Amino acid sequence: MMIHIDAQALADRYISLWTEPDARLRRSQIEALWAAKGRHVLQPPQQFREIAAELGFDHTTLEAHGYDAIETRVLRSYDSFVAGGAYTFRARRDAVRLHDTVHFTWEMTDLAQGTVAGGGREVLVLAEDGLISVDYMFPGL
Repeated sequence: MMIHIDAQALADRYISLWTEPDARLRRSQIEALWAAKGRHVLQPPQQFREIAAELGFDHTTLEAHGYDAIETRVLRSYDSFVAGGAYTFRARRDAVRLHDTVHFTWEMTDLAQGTVAGGGREVLVLAEDGLISVDYMFPGL
């Protein structure tokens, strides 16, 4: 039987990772959230998928496997959106859990305007120990 996990608390911890400026804390959070062989699977936005299809790519999902690859993925997102001070991420208050899955949505907010600039949906598949085995990210809300 799986351990008790509060879905909203997990969503909040997950999103805080993507805004963490300290590299050591970020790595520590990754290891506290994901299983060692965990995967982050990203479905790129529609525009990216259409361009890939035009180039002949049938499968347009992007994947990061294991702590090092996930850390690289999070760092690149942090550098692109958060480090410059233009945006931050926040989990919406809609996290729910069903068996070994947690589902929630998140927003990227423009710090200067205070408006939502983007967002996405997250589906986390948990291992029996409560760590993320697969993280499915659907940006583009």
